[in-house]
Amino acid sequence: MLNLKTLTPICVLLLSASFAAWSQTPPPKLQTAPPAPTFSYSKELRDQLQAVRDAALTSDYAWHQLAYLTENIGPRPAGSPQAQAAAEYVAAEMRKLGLDVHLEPAQVSHWIRGEEKAQLVEYPGQTPETTQRIVLTAISGSSATPADGITAEVVVVHNFAELTALGREKVAGKIVLFNFPYDERKALAGMAFEAYGEAVVYRARGAKAAAELGAVASLIRSVGGADYRLPHTGFSFPAGIPAAALAAEDADLVDHLAAQGRVRIRLKLTPESLPEVTGYNVVADLKGSEHPEQIVVVSGHLDSWDLGRGAIDDGAGVVISMATAEVLQRLHIHPRRTLRVIAWMDEENGGGGNKAYAKTHAAEFPDHIAAIESDAGAAHPLGFDMKMPPAAIARLQPLRDILRPIGATIFQSIEYSPGSDIDPLVEAGVPGIGIMQDGRKYFDYHHTAADTLDKVDPQDLRENAAAMAVMGYALAAMPDPLPR
Repeated sequence: MLNLKTLTPICVLLLSASFAAWSQTPPPKLQTAPPAPTFSYSKELRDQLQAVRDAALTSDYAWHQLAYLTENIGPRPAGSPQAQAAAEYVAAEMRKLGLDVHLEPAQVSHWIRGEEKAQLVEYPGQTPETTQRIVLTAISGSSATPADGITAEVVVVHNFAELTALGREKVAGKIVLFNFPYDERKALAGMAFEAYGEAVVYRARGAKAAAELGAVASLIRSVGGADYRLPHTGFSFPAGIPAAALAAEDADLVDHLAAQGRVRIRLKLTPESLPEVTGYNVVADLKGSEHPEQIVVVSGHLDSWDLGRGAIDDGAGVVISMATAEVLQRLHIHPRRTLRVIAWMDEENGGGGNKAYAKTHAAEFPDHIAAIESDAGAAHPLGFDMKMPPAAIARLQPLRDILRPIGATIFQSIEYSPGSDIDPLVEAGVPGIGIMQDGRKYFDYHHTAADTLDKVDPQDLRENAAAMAVMGYALAAMPDPLPR
């Protein structure tokens, strides 16, 4: 998620000068920080980085890997046979490249969607003996309805404050619909993750808030674009009641009808939250030539939701991490430090993979030099989000010239972890990096049945592979580790 921009020192200077002219007094002197030190890389390292970039830009390795993961294996929910097959496949491909590969066990969620259907059975202006089908999908914290479903009146709210104002008397025994829109104008203006952050709280916590007031079920407006009548699934905290996401168009329909009078919905959901099972992170090391104990992580998450095939979320992140190792091996370039490719398991519905990694590798965290995660789609890379000190970002500035041909030149300092799977590393002080991608259309497909291979442009994928490989190799090859 991107930070809000603040006024730059030059803006402050201009405003100060203008005010001074108006008041006929000299402008105040501004205290300016000393210029940041500049860094340069050796010619050998620059040449290697350019070769890595060009090799990634002319390779379809990542595309072929993504096609196999999404079309031959398909959806990869944690705990599923496909998730296991995907982990074994990625491990085998990394072994082919000569990496030291481990399938590291993790206790992961095991959630099955089951049947999901809904109908409007009563509403103003209803033609006798008819109903209207509602397009929806269960979200992960949902409980099952009785076998024959439930039928109840709907109350529509647009935020948590409206729900609280209704109180238990008007909510108990009813179905609550949170119709909070994902702001598509923000998304089109390049602020998709801000829009997502505003809306996703209703998916995560809406059911719990409704259940606390006695609701028998909770519905939300899907968190994402509203152009295709697609419901978007995702994680929610269990609340002991059925919970689902309506297609945005259907959320509006229910809202409009409820404004006219009584609306009742018949709802049937049969999800199952089964006991946790053993899944696997794929951990593959390209050993460093000088400091094999020092580790640079390049990563994406291998699990996906079940509706689509997990191409943009997050097969793309996995395959560009694999491509980083493939490029270095193909060019016979050996980094000083160990480059560690990780395909995380269970990012979507519990984070079992990153918890297991933190437990297994905690003693190594001081030797983790940096951790990169790509989990923001597969569109054109704009640069990187970075959770690290300014002095560390300054060390990476020469990479902007290497990446300028693909436009990945924004190096943005952020205050949070740039990836959920690398959270434990970042919390321990490891510099964290996320690839910043053009997210304007990402949430049209995110967590939907439309997350499929055709949503990925092969050239964009090559550019992402180049960005990951250049950053990963630089961190593994530069003379000194980044300051923390």
